[in-house]
Amino acid sequence: MSAVHSASHPLEDPTTPPPLTTPPRKASVRLQERRGSNLSLLLDVSSLGAEPVCSVSTPKEVWLQLLHTSSRPLTTTLLQLAGIDKNTLNVEYQKIPPNFVNAAELDVQGHMIKDRYKTILPNPESRVVLRNLEEEASPDRYINANYIRGYGGAPRAYIATQGPMLHTVGDFWDMVWQERSSIIVMVTRLKENNEKCELYWPQPRERRRRKSRRSVKEEEEEEEEQREEEEEEGETERFGRFLLRVTDSWEKDGFTVTDMDIQLGSEHRPIRHYWFTSWPDHHIPQCTAPLLRLVEEVETYRKSLPPPSCQPITAPAPDPGPIVVHCSAGIGRTGCFIVSSIGCQQLRDTGQLDILETVCQLRLDRGGMIQTTEQYQFLYSTLAQFSRQLQLNQEQNQNQQNPEEQVSVQLQNLELDNTQNKKNLENQQGSIQT
Repeated sequence: MSAVHSASHPLEDPTTPPPLTTPPRKASVRLQERRGSNLSLLLDVSSLGAEPVCSVSTPKEVWLQLLHTSSRPLTTTLLQLAGIDKNTLNVEYQKIPPNFVNAAELDVQGHMIKDRYKTILPNPESRVVLRNLEEEASPDRYINANYIRGYGGAPRAYIATQGPMLHTVGDFWDMVWQERSSIIVMVTRLKENNEKCELYWPQPRERRRRKSRRSVKEEEEEEEEQREEEEEEGETERFGRFLLRVTDSWEKDGFTVTDMDIQLGSEHRPIRHYWFTSWPDHHIPQCTAPLLRLVEEVETYRKSLPPPSCQPITAPAPDPGPIVVHCSAGIGRTGCFIVSSIGCQQLRDTGQLDILETVCQLRLDRGGMIQTTEQYQFLYSTLAQFSRQLQLNQEQNQNQQNPEEQVSVQLQNLELDNTQNKKNLENQQGSIQT
């Protein structure tokens, strides 16, 4: 029976699938996986049944040329109008080349295990390289971070990086120490649907009221002693090869400020950590005021920092280390903070602003900075609000001149009025005589 069965149906084999009449469908590729590609745009017309005539490609050199030359300087008045025109801003944003890095361009072996997102990679020309900790010669270490130019093209004013992962926390603090950074700005929560950042610094101690049958006075004395001990010792925890101790922490204007002491061996350095938690992932805050307050607070503190103590007294005072800024991927909210900071400085100094040029500069240093059209529009709204504040402050300063200056201005105006009146009178007399 089996022989007859096999002879009558020689092609039926339960272990062999039937031949495919059409090629298998390719697996779908998600937008997040495509957005990091720097491949040329190629239009394939072979499926139309005609012989392809030409192909349209966008080489990377064209993208880089656009990033180097794109500009839209705006006065404060034009800035107010531009912030309202959402359609024009959308078109402007879509024309900015993303300048994402292809994995083939990043010649670093084993970097994938230290990348939070496989399509968000540091630009090779500006990436931060961690020096080898060992004495013998060996390759330098990798971290997903880039140096970012600041206002006026100032080199290494910022470092944009991804949120530390469990196995990259040590690398993060190695970078902060190596670059002598004194300020860290964190623009993400630890979790938003999924993990966005690993907890990489000690949390301040919570003062807990102990229940007992002792008198109120004894409880108050014990709490006072406990508070003094906490202020003296702080919360201490080891991260990588560093010992971190919280010296102070407070809430201010929608963000948390934490002062820390970082120690390696016998050397201690101060670190200030700003944690802005009210910015939702891929979206924008409900208002511009908290971000502007954070930018102002960071800039004020940066200017107050003394130069690094390791420099000789006779040496010129160096600038403080780069401001380390991160969210989760290190391109969206991170880029918004840096552009806002640069834009505020530009408005203060020149009274004009070029957001397009600034975003292009950031993307030359780290691909994909400013992740969405919504974030780009928010930048215009934020900096337009800041320009209005500057105008109000200037008007208030003029109204608050000291009495001597006010009297001097009034006398000058009076002299000008008298001179003009004399000229008018002479002209009238001359016309009467003629």
